[in-house]
Amino acid sequence: MKKSIYSLLTLLVFLFVLACTDHDIFEPEPETLSSEIFIRGLKYPIGLAADDTENLWVTEAGSGKGNDGSVSMITPSGVKTTFVTGLQSLMREGSIEGIAHLGYRAGKLYFLHGSNGILYTADVSSFKSGDKPVELADIDSADIGSYVESLGLTKPINSNTYDFTFGPDDHMYIIDAGSNAVIKRDKANGALSLFAKIPNVATGVEAVPTGIVFDGSKFLISTLTGFPFTTGDAKIFQVSTTGAVDVYKSNFTTLTGITLSASQKPIVIQHGVFGAMGFAAKSGKVLNEDGKILLDSLSRPTDIIRGNGQTFYLLSYQDGTISKLSY
Repeated sequence: MKKSIYSLLTLLVFLFVLACTDHDIFEPEPETLSSEIFIRGLKYPIGLAADDTENLWVTEAGSGKGNDGSVSMITPSGVKTTFVTGLQSLMREGSIEGIAHLGYRAGKLYFLHGSNGILYTADVSSFKSGDKPVELADIDSADIGSYVESLGLTKPINSNTYDFTFGPDDHMYIIDAGSNAVIKRDKANGALSLFAKIPNVATGVEAVPTGIVFDGSKFLISTLTGFPFTTGDAKIFQVSTTGAVDVYKSNFTTLTGITLSASQKPIVIQHGVFGAMGFAAKSGKVLNEDGKILLDSLSRPTDIIRGNGQTFYLLSYQDGTISKLSY
């Protein structure tokens, strides 16, 4: 009798621990990914984020002419609603750019305009599918680019506030693709400071950071590399919570985004292989931290995020699509 009671208690304790444990630890690492189109018709999308009700938020660079850069919300059923438009859209060296990446946290949406160096913060807690767009002028903004340029980190001076994440202290950490730096923004007062400088990936070749995540103990940063985008030059850098920079993994090519698997391992995207005619058709890839190909033949991907369970969402700049990836 005592033995059976002991066994029952052991089972109950096990079930309790199981119920209280993050289920992510039971998710396997992806070995390969399958892809299906979730939404089409985006105008040169750059950044992707998800909120706590499984809506996706996406930035679109626009036409390259005027002010048609935008941010939109997409419901789990694929219904798109424009949240804000009127953001400057630029054509530079054959690519349309301007607005950069975005992120959601506790009812607020944060998005960067890389070319203008502006961080926007919007309360989206009451925004619903089908609502009218809000006015850009009504969204809080902060100038990040002027501070970056004041540091004089590159010659000529350059700034492109491109992506960000939140650290263990809830401060924001912004990567600047122009100055190859990580900028810390204080959560209380918005004060800016230089947190880390990303070194060149090769002699005379700048890193050009494109994505940043925090894995619970360190920051991981993907890099595009500067022209001529040589195969194998790109790296994943790691940055400690004190700002110390080291190489995490090497021998990648033109990385334009990074996310984390269920077990906090980096998953990165290759934008493409650059040649005499530009980026080769369908030379984009999704890769694990060891460079293993999880998905091939992609058209210039620009962002990847993890969804629920064994899913990821992937942006294609060239195709104007969001794809749902499964394993």
